[in-house]
Amino acid sequence: PVLDTEDAWVSVEGPVSIVELALEQKHIHYPLVEHQFVLCTILYAIMRFSLKSVKPLSLFDSKGKNAFFKDLTSIQLLPSGDMDPNVLSIRQLFLVKVVSAAVQTLCSSQKAKEVSEEELFPFEKGKNWPTLAVDLAQYLQISEDVVKRHYVCELYSYGMDHLGEE
Repeated sequence: PVLDTEDAWVSVEGPVSIVELALEQKHIHYPLVEHQFVLCTILYAIMRFSLKSVKPLSLFDSKGKNAFFKDLTSIQLLPSGDMDPNVLSIRQLFLVKVVSAAVQTLCSSQKAKEVSEEELFPFEKGKNWPTLAVDLAQYLQISEDVVKRHYVCELYSYGMDHLGEE
């Protein structure tokens, strides 16, 4: 971009402006940032619901694991269409665990105290974990229908039929 500057600023001496520094930075590789975001979301879900025996890096193939340790400005080979069926089954199991834990947490707290979801998750306003799991399913190449069906089954099993019908 072209930056117009006033004549008075041209002769100013001192450190380089933050705008000029920003323009000199290399552009990031957005798919790599998105890949990192998926890992962060997975780690947050594991922490939030205290999921045991989940190894976050097992949800990624070798290309995916290698991409985590590269500079965000580098163009990396990211996982593409063909995935190992074992990795896909581990991913599906993880998403099912997240949905189950979210429904269990929500139902147990509502039955105990009649607490609203916003009071239960004060730092997570507007964060719907089952919806987030469906969004993650797109990135992890898992059928969204499997996650949605499991969510409905969990709602029915915890006696929340009105939500299951929706």
